[in-house]
Amino acid sequence: MSVIEDIAVIEEQEKALRFAAFDADTAWQLGGILRSKLLERGAGGTVEIELAGQVLFAGSTVGATPGQADWIRRKRNTVRRFARSSYAIGRALERDGETLHARHGLELKDYAAHGGGFPIFVVGVGCIGSVIVSGLPQRDDHALVVSALAQVLGITVAQLE
Repeated sequence: MSVIEDIAVIEEQEKALRFAAFDADTAWQLGGILRSKLLERGAGGTVEIELAGQVLFAGSTVGATPGQADWIRRKRNTVRRFARSSYAIGRALERDGETLHARHGLELKDYAAHGGGFPIFVVGVGCIGSVIVSGLPQRDDHALVVSALAQVLGITVAQLE
């Protein structure tokens, strides 16, 4: 898929993957699904789900590396700043031939426009938190989060090819 096609699909995902309500129980359900998906792939990865700055779920699988915590922090900062998926931001920057620093003055030590961070939206409220995965190639991190969100919501959404 082209960058333009990716951006269109991600925008569809962001519009579709919205909750009526989201709480600690939902976070644990979502986090468990993400961890299971990493295990099924035999992947060493880390998952974090936060709501209004409070971590509701954090976990990793065998093979996760300490550096993944920093990737999660940087992706979380990107999701919080833009209320968009970190992959959407990265693809838009790629489309425009820009960087986070050049376009927004954001330092790469604190922000990452790489796949794996996704906003948690509640209908009628907006972005209330984030779900972040690190450990796979960025496109796969994004796809894993999208598939888990769709599973929890019981819906089917467009996927990146």
